[in-house]
Parts: sequence; structure tokens; C-alpha cells
Amino acid sequence: MNLYLASTSPRRRDLLAQLNMPFTALDVAIDESRRAQEPVANYVERMAKEKAEAGLAMLDGAASALVLAADTIVVLEDELLEKPASAEQAAAMLRKLSGRSHVVMTAFALKTSDCIRVQRVSTTVFFRNVLEREVAWYGQTGEQLDKAGGYAIQGKGGLFVSSIAGSYTNVVGLPMTEVVMALREAGLDFVTLQDSGV
Repeated sequence: MNLYLASTSPRRRDLLAQLNMPFTALDVAIDESRRAQEPVANYVERMAKEKAEAGLAMLDGAASALVLAADTIVVLEDELLEKPASAEQAAAMLRKLSGRSHVVMTAFALKTSDCIRVQRVSTTVFFRNVLEREVAWYGQTGEQLDKAGGYAIQGKGGLFVSSIAGSYTNVVGLPMTEVVMALREAGLDFVTLQDSGV
């Protein structure tokens, strides 16, 4: 079985590469619009599912393919904080997150030619109070512009995080413990593959 990662995210690619498991990255593009009144949990799961399906379609439904895809969202109370469209929007998000907790949800999907598995993982992230001059400083880094919620926990944005409850890699973009277990159940064990020299 051949593993494919249907994601353009360098963070997800880096996380999966830590397993030293051979995989091929696919650049998939889908409509990521949220449907009217769609619950955020349903939305993130649908995005992961549709990305995995799009990835398998790129491979013409190859029977030997196992496609992994994921989607990450940030939820502050009932508000979905997507990737900011501008530096101003990113700064506004950071001000909202300051001194509060929020939830990061990542859903991942594993798709083969005959079945699909979707799993969602949630992590609560606690922000300290962020000073206005820190908001301005972070805006100058540019790292916030392609991140859900407008910050990168694995980068300079981690300076604003006081603690988390749950998976750290989930916040980065791929809950690795859960992914490893799901891959193992699908027949791909990274330890076995390394021991066999694959």
C-alpha cells in the first residue's frame, strides 16, 4: 500500500516526515466554503473528507493508494477564526484571543478505493494577555497570514500560549498520535516499515 498526503501545508508534510515513512505529497484544491448554518465540527470533518476524496481522484482511484488529508480550524466560543485575509484581520484575531482560551479542531481522513475513515481531534489553547506592542511586533513577522486563527504555535506565535490541554501536533495541523494509530489499523506501521528497510 502506498501512502499519499493530500495537503499543501508544509507543517503537515514536516510532521508526517518525522515518521520516516515513505509518502507522496499531493496538491489538492477544493471549495473550502462553509455551508450556511453548518456546525463547525461537521465543516472541518467534511473538508478533510473532501480533500482525501480529491486526492484519490488524482490517482484515478488506485487500489494500492491510501490517502491522508486533514483540515484545521480555530474556534473562539462560537466564532470560526479562519486564515486572515490581511495583516489587519490577523491583528484583530490576536486581540480577540488575548487572555482567553479557544479550541483548535483538526479532522483527518484516510481514504482508500473502497472505504474512508474520518476522525476529529480537539485541543484547548490558553493565551496569556497579549500587549498591543506585541500585536504590532507579531504582525511584522508575517507568519500569521496563512494560519487558521492568525498565529503559529510552532513559531513566534507560541510566545502567546500559556498552556494547552490536548495534542500539541493537533494545533500545528496533524494529531500525530491519532494518525499513527489510524495508519496502523489501515495496515501501515511506521516502525515495521523502518525495520524492514522500506
